[in-house]
Amino acid sequence: MTDPNVPSGGKDAGNAAGRVAERMEELFELVAHHARLYYEKDAPELSDADYDALVRELAALEKEHPELARPDSPTRRVGGAVLEGFGKVEHRRPMLSLDNVFDSGELASFLARMRGAVPDADAADWAFTCEMKIDGLAVSLLYEDGVFVRGATRGDGRVGEDVTGNLRTLRSLPLRLRGSVPGTLEVRGEVLMTRSRFEALNRRREERGEPLFANPRNAAAGTLRQLDPAVTAERGLDIFLYYVLEPQALGIVRQSDALSWLAERGLPVQPAWERCSGQAEVEGFIEKWREGRFGLDYVTDGVVVKLDDIGLWDGLGATSHAPRWAVAYKYPPEEALTRILSIDVSVGRTGALTPVANLEPVRLAGTAVQRAGLHNEDEIRRKDIRVGDTVRVRKAAEIIPEVVRVETSCRTGSETPFVMPKHCPACGAEAVRLPDEAVWRCPNRSSCPAQLKEGLRYFASRAGLDIRGLGERLAEQLVDTGRVRDLADIYDLTEADWAAMDRMGEKSARNLLAGLEASKKRPLSSLLAALGIRYVGTRVAELLAGHFGHMDRLKEASEEELAGIDGVGPIIASSVEAFFREPANRELLCRLRERGLNFVGEERGGAGSGALSGKSFVFTGELSSMKRSEAEARVRALGGTATAAVSSRTGCVVAGEGGGSKLRKARELGVSVIDEEAFLRMLREAE
Repeated sequence: MTDPNVPSGGKDAGNAAGRVAERMEELFELVAHHARLYYEKDAPELSDADYDALVRELAALEKEHPELARPDSPTRRVGGAVLEGFGKVEHRRPMLSLDNVFDSGELASFLARMRGAVPDADAADWAFTCEMKIDGLAVSLLYEDGVFVRGATRGDGRVGEDVTGNLRTLRSLPLRLRGSVPGTLEVRGEVLMTRSRFEALNRRREERGEPLFANPRNAAAGTLRQLDPAVTAERGLDIFLYYVLEPQALGIVRQSDALSWLAERGLPVQPAWERCSGQAEVEGFIEKWREGRFGLDYVTDGVVVKLDDIGLWDGLGATSHAPRWAVAYKYPPEEALTRILSIDVSVGRTGALTPVANLEPVRLAGTAVQRAGLHNEDEIRRKDIRVGDTVRVRKAAEIIPEVVRVETSCRTGSETPFVMPKHCPACGAEAVRLPDEAVWRCPNRSSCPAQLKEGLRYFASRAGLDIRGLGERLAEQLVDTGRVRDLADIYDLTEADWAAMDRMGEKSARNLLAGLEASKKRPLSSLLAALGIRYVGTRVAELLAGHFGHMDRLKEASEEELAGIDGVGPIIASSVEAFFREPANRELLCRLRERGLNFVGEERGGAGSGALSGKSFVFTGELSSMKRSEAEARVRALGGTATAAVSSRTGCVVAGEGGGSKLRKARELGVSVIDEEAFLRMLREAE
């Protein structure tokens, strides 16, 4: 008997298809509407979770009905396949740089030369558009009939790189313009990383022991040129547009009108710009933003002054590298002398111990500066920074206070060298420094107060034990009120304890208790991932659980044994061994075992048992019969391992359509390569 809710064909099928198309169009408009409220009006009406739910629903419908998917769908912002490289794009017109001036005298001379080059122009035409000079990466965007089709970097000015896939991930960039814009449109602007995102990105990199980006421009450039668009999407770039190619064809005769036209089409335009009627107003704009720029969430290092009348641009022309109708006024870098009063050590959410200088207050970039990060022990030694030193400080990219250098001529002999503590200042655990890292860390992630809040949130996240309802705010309450002193404490709280927390009630408390009980039955690999051991994510946790089969065997493993597991290696091995060596972590494991969490690996699914035991696989390219994640899961279910990188220890590379660098490396190393058909035969035989 046919299910009456499932259309089988004919009129019913047609009606169902129509309803799907209508829902997809409705979702598209809803997502576009709420994106405009968020990114253009700064007035969101939906929570991030509700917005994401709309996007997920649209993505699911597009997967089921690819023929109805639109090229400008917001689902395309999440990033696609990893690229092997970027194609080249020849610009229709060269993307030029700007000449710089550094004071009012040089600015006056430039404007006088501009005025003298067009002596017949009416005095009324000599108005200027002043825009803050954005410290980012110049790009050119191409729209066809209002739909974004291609984006390229400036490159050498004549040929740039095709970064279309990465630009699609920018949520502030419309994939379809507002209103009717027929034909081909090229606009240009600047990709940037905001101050707030830059600070957050560098904090994460510092805690992971990764090199810091020097400034937001470097971060934006490195992010936009990622071969994996998912990385670009995760870091969150923004864009401002400021130039329309061939504006007269659109009836645009002034640069100020061009900026308004761009904004009307939904393209983001920076808020800090004005039309100035003469040099005096231009200088007034420059002075207004000399201090005011520090209140913006994006970095600017000057003001771009453009002749407003676009009709005069061709007459003025350009040099080989810069137009004669625009110039950049650059603000001088700001530094100040102050004294280091003391040096503290802060503990980051992943246990990184970071020295911080306490300074005599000094004003920099519009704010009073009293602290400056010193990064790590090696940086302090390199600059020979001592307590009591007179130092020159500045804000890196006008954001992060940093010590530029020590004024050794000011030393009196009373200055004292700084020594990094060998124990965590928050919990007393012995600090460790892993090979090839500059950062000392507290390995006591389980109960160190400085790490516990983030550790608790991660423990309960989907990447960990998936305890629904235990989010960031609740984690903060638990630690701040002293109810939780290590991860195991959450299993001791009663329904009344949970109900007494802010924004909790009896029903929420019961649901949370049910989630905690369910977490005890999660696989060993989930528990390993939830512990937050550095470098141990889902995949490495599966390898460890599969190899050892029990938590007790894993916690006694040597660094050499851990490093010998395919897909682990020496850096991860050192981190894992350090975690299990810490007494507080071993005590935590005992408490978790007493509360009933699963310490035993699955009988199937781990390396060491099954028909593919001892064999390691790497997948590259697209498989036609299944997703890559499914193929990896089937390998693990048969006792094999699936890793991301090709090495001399890799047993086999499975090459799907479009395999690239992994395939080349396999051939260089002499690793066996098989196609999808051979892989499927191998699976059938093994199963």
